[in-house]
Amino acid sequence: MTDLPPVPPQSTDDAAAFPALPSQAVVLAGGQGTRLRPYTDDRPKPMVEIPGTGLPIIGHQLAWLAAEGVTDAVVSCGHLAEVLQEWLRCTVLPLRVTTVVEEVPLGRGGGLKHAAAHLPHPERAWYAANGDVWTRFPLREMAAFHAEREATATLALARPRMPWGVVETNEFGQVLDFIEAPPSPYPINAGVYVFAPGFASLLPDLGDHERTTFPRLARERRLAGFPLPQGAYWRAIDTAKDLSEAARELAAQGAV
Repeated sequence: MTDLPPVPPQSTDDAAAFPALPSQAVVLAGGQGTRLRPYTDDRPKPMVEIPGTGLPIIGHQLAWLAAEGVTDAVVSCGHLAEVLQEWLRCTVLPLRVTTVVEEVPLGRGGGLKHAAAHLPHPERAWYAANGDVWTRFPLREMAAFHAEREATATLALARPRMPWGVVETNEFGQVLDFIEAPPSPYPINAGVYVFAPGFASLLPDLGDHERTTFPRLARERRLAGFPLPQGAYWRAIDTAKDLSEAARELAAQGAV
């Protein structure tokens, strides 16, 4: 049986500062992970292990969610669902987990709606996370940001490092400097969300919420973006290179 890392206790100060923190979350773990083959030939993408940590991606996610006050998680499964379900059954988890399976692909929005229907408290706010994201940042701060803006949905915004070096020039076209892998000048959707209780009803039954629900909320000024704090760790695990980079970064931080 596999044990997850211990979850630090929550302080009473945190509870007083943020009295309405979400305590439930959805993790979207149904993708096929074709760019991570051959790792995903026999397991779903969230079950791929980060080298040197002894845990799959979803293990790190669940430990982080629990540390941030989440007590119940719904994991939406698809590709090789039985592998993920078996791991969850055999692992000592720091929170309660329910799994749901997409019998047919519903798209990201449809999958999110299907999973949200199984949350234990539909009248309360909830978190969601893509199953291929490995991150650490204070979700409590994001929940407070969401509440202060009275948003229907809030997405975390990351500025990942670009995979190329860039050239800095002046107005005369003279090269001033070479900058290796700078942060992106534009924020991207980091794949972590806070949703108001009624958000699930706005999702499509089939399709992608980022092409339907999110643009609508943006036009209505009901969608907020929470910039990840300076120094927060974030990486989407899409390719084998991402796995090795994540292991290298964490080793450099002494976190492995």
